[in-house]
Amino acid sequence: MLFGPRLQRFFCVGGLVLTSAVPAASLAADTDAPPAQEPRKRVVDWDTGANKSYVVPAVEIPIFLVALNLYDRHVYGREVYGSTFSSTSDHLQPKAWQFDEDPFNVNQFSHPYLGATMHGLARSTGLTFWESLLYSNVGSFAWEVAGEKGAPSINDIITTSQAGSLLGESLFRMANLVLENGRHQPGFWRELGAAALLPPLGFTRLAYGDRFRTLFPSHNPPRFWQLRLGASTDAHVSDNSAVSVVKRQEVILDFSMAYGLPGRPDYTYDRPFDYFQFEFAAMSSAHTHNWLENILCRGLLWGRPYEAGDTYSGVFGVYGSYDFISPQIFRVSSTAVSLGTTAQWSIAQQVTLQGSLLGGVGFGGAGTEHFKGERDYHFGITPQGLVALRLIFGARAMLDLTGREYYISGLGSDDKRGTETIFRGNAGIVVRVYGRNALGIHYVASHRNAHYRDFPNKYQTVGTFSLTYTFLSDTHFGAVGLSH
Repeated sequence: MLFGPRLQRFFCVGGLVLTSAVPAASLAADTDAPPAQEPRKRVVDWDTGANKSYVVPAVEIPIFLVALNLYDRHVYGREVYGSTFSSTSDHLQPKAWQFDEDPFNVNQFSHPYLGATMHGLARSTGLTFWESLLYSNVGSFAWEVAGEKGAPSINDIITTSQAGSLLGESLFRMANLVLENGRHQPGFWRELGAAALLPPLGFTRLAYGDRFRTLFPSHNPPRFWQLRLGASTDAHVSDNSAVSVVKRQEVILDFSMAYGLPGRPDYTYDRPFDYFQFEFAAMSSAHTHNWLENILCRGLLWGRPYEAGDTYSGVFGVYGSYDFISPQIFRVSSTAVSLGTTAQWSIAQQVTLQGSLLGGVGFGGAGTEHFKGERDYHFGITPQGLVALRLIFGARAMLDLTGREYYISGLGSDDKRGTETIFRGNAGIVVRVYGRNALGIHYVASHRNAHYRDFPNKYQTVGTFSLTYTFLSDTHFGAVGLSH
């Protein structure tokens, strides 16, 4: 044989057959070699920030705002939303900015949800909380100067971007928990659930293939959530000492989640909202068109854990909060920054106390009095405080006590004629009856003390009992360190 143990390899190039002698041993080596690796896919790395995108949300947010403006023009008319290049140019002047006259629900809920949407568009492409907050601020500014024909609003810049990012981050974390619990390949229903919580996240995961489908690493936060369905009794209302019973039986749907509870040494608080508390309550009643009772979120922006012996642990730092509360006879909402702490104390083997203590200042609105135009509430700088306690008795029962107080001053407002003090208190006991099923009784009291120069003083109180069925996330009511 001409080549002995050699073999021939043939290559066809332009119709010519070229031969080359290849040692058999070399061919065997080629056969055993692993196949060439496919190029690595370009996906987001949440820990390093690799492959996140600043460009995608910078394009998506303006497109979203233009689409929203076109929709509003069609549905609500050009009188408010028919903005032009001329009106946009006028709005860039500092003297053009003012406090607007929009209804309470528009300013204090719709605008924060708009901000949460812009925050979610940026967050879902791998950006950090602070980077997404910046995008929400820029988007809010763009909407104020170019999205509406009327004068740009000072209060909307606060509620849209700041409150919106606090709300948006809470929704982002909860949506990612839904996906994360489906492990590395969430199924259809988990994808749908995450998209329902935060539509921008669902859109991004659907529109860009695998690039932004990497799951955000939650680091398995200690958490507790509860879903309640109940019915309230007649409301006891006091208006300037005139007490009455208002027949307002309502169906109540309530959800709350505590995320990142202290008590586990391996859990860290390195990122904003590694601890947060979220609460949502809706009601159905024939006596009111206001279905949203409250939406509340507070999250740790910066903090450090601490311990006191083996039974007490907590985290202390700076919190951001967005509160929207709308009982039957008045409303209050606030966006605030506070100093405070959240902690857990194991009092005895089966008795655990969890709680938060916060004090800070924000910008809020409250009231029912009609001052001018359409606005039936008063803006102002708002000092505020919160005390929340949860006493857990093993796997059997839980006692909840929460108190919030807001002082809406005349500072930082276009209406300095008065002040309001609002108190909101919740008390409830939940008893587990079987598995994660529990029954509870709750009492909610809201008190308003309003003083205005041109109106009589106003003292209003409303209190309501409710009976609820509660579904728990675990049988130990979120006590960290106990077996679930």
